[in-house]
Amino acid sequence: MKLEGRSFIGYTRGKGSDAIPGAGRNPRTGEFLEPSCIAATPEEVESACAMAASAFPVFSSLPGRERALFLRRIASNIESLADEIDARMTMETGLPAGRAQGERGRTCAQLRMFADVIDESSWVDARIDTAQPDRKPLPKPDLRSMWRPLGPVAVFCAGNFPLAFSVAGGDTASALAAGNPVIVNAHIAHPGVAELVGGAVAGAARDCGMPEGVFSLVYGNGFATGQALVRHPSIRAVGFTGSQRGGRALMEIAASRPVPIPVYAEMSSVNPVIILPGAAGERGDAIAEALHGAINLGAGQFCTAPGLILAPGDSALIAALTRRCVETPAAVMLNEGIARAYAAGVERLRTHPEVQTLAEGAEDTSIFAPARAALFATTSAALLADPVLQAEVFGPCALIVRYDALDELTAILTTLAGQLTVTVQAAEADLGTVQGLMEQLAQLAGRVIVNGVPTGVEVCDGMVHGGPFPATSDGRTTSVGPRSILRFCREVCYQNVPDALLPAVLRQEN
Repeated sequence: MKLEGRSFIGYTRGKGSDAIPGAGRNPRTGEFLEPSCIAATPEEVESACAMAASAFPVFSSLPGRERALFLRRIASNIESLADEIDARMTMETGLPAGRAQGERGRTCAQLRMFADVIDESSWVDARIDTAQPDRKPLPKPDLRSMWRPLGPVAVFCAGNFPLAFSVAGGDTASALAAGNPVIVNAHIAHPGVAELVGGAVAGAARDCGMPEGVFSLVYGNGFATGQALVRHPSIRAVGFTGSQRGGRALMEIAASRPVPIPVYAEMSSVNPVIILPGAAGERGDAIAEALHGAINLGAGQFCTAPGLILAPGDSALIAALTRRCVETPAAVMLNEGIARAYAAGVERLRTHPEVQTLAEGAEDTSIFAPARAALFATTSAALLADPVLQAEVFGPCALIVRYDALDELTAILTTLAGQLTVTVQAAEADLGTVQGLMEQLAQLAGRVIVNGVPTGVEVCDGMVHGGPFPATSDGRTTSVGPRSILRFCREVCYQNVPDALLPAVLRQEN
């Protein structure tokens, strides 16, 4: 597929206006990548929204099997572009080829998972209460309810997942599965990957006879395009993965509309890891090895990377983790902006009067957007006194909090903001302590882990990838797994509606 750097507005390509500075740049070398990426005009954004609104009544009423065929065709189209996508992703992000292949596989698996969900159709949770006209003292009406799609959804691509949380990622797949047209706001850090996948989605829509406007992809120069999408009256929900600042800005715009809409934003998490004394004594070196791998996986650019480690103050594990950090080679960040933000976060910890620098990894001045692994330490008293120490540093960095008594853990957990994950490393002797903490842990995070690491989000029925604010904007939901489809739906009840007028799954023959 020949890259043009232009938006997909339904089945046509946008003409655009201005080239977007810095879009498509190799973070390892600093090389700008062709072609230039062109921002959509306000008129093109308006056209995409209008077409999505027009497509919604048709698309939402299609049988689940037809939407399932569409999702499977998207997956097949992405696989047919595997070599092009993998090559472009490694250039635009600095991620290794293995990561590109793995993320592509996950993206296609998600699409097929949602296809299976809507093929089977029980997800709509159809409920049928038949009428009892002779009931006394009042007759009971015929009542039937199910989940129905909301309307056009705006999806914002994630910077750290060019495939699995981007153009055809989980938000798009779940919104389309539910019956909602999708307008994707591409991430300028990987515009070529966005265009390749956008072409795969648009081609699938055309081949499957979907109404024009069921999918659009727009490039934006700055924040104006995304803000215009969220403000547009045709947009009925938003999916976002990114910074807390960006997520909150979209939430405020959505809430200030004449008709407010939900924003499902994944934003910020330090994913605390609690190491209990028994575990530290029995297998401290193994825990240090696992944590080092999780902290540095993908240059620490995973939303579930462990950024806060609560460890006994006298534990040898701290020294073991420090040694590994010193030996860590320099990493390539996803783009220059993330590298600058990471450097600022590390400097904030390095210069904090209550923080000790334990170790920093190797430097590599040949990398355009580099990151050195960093490990810091502080006390529980300092963490409790200064909320700044709880802030996420997105990258291969962790802050160890030394504690001397178990009641300090309870105090820390009480003050922490909502998290995607919380992990406990425990030995047999620690299980009583864990039992006493379990309710507090469940209130803190969307996923509670025992004797593992938080990185790795399995796509399956049992997964919850969400958590209380600011991990997400709505801690009642998950952005991974079949249940994520419910974010883009609402329940509708039909009372005394003639059978012929009901949705198929609510009719008497079903």
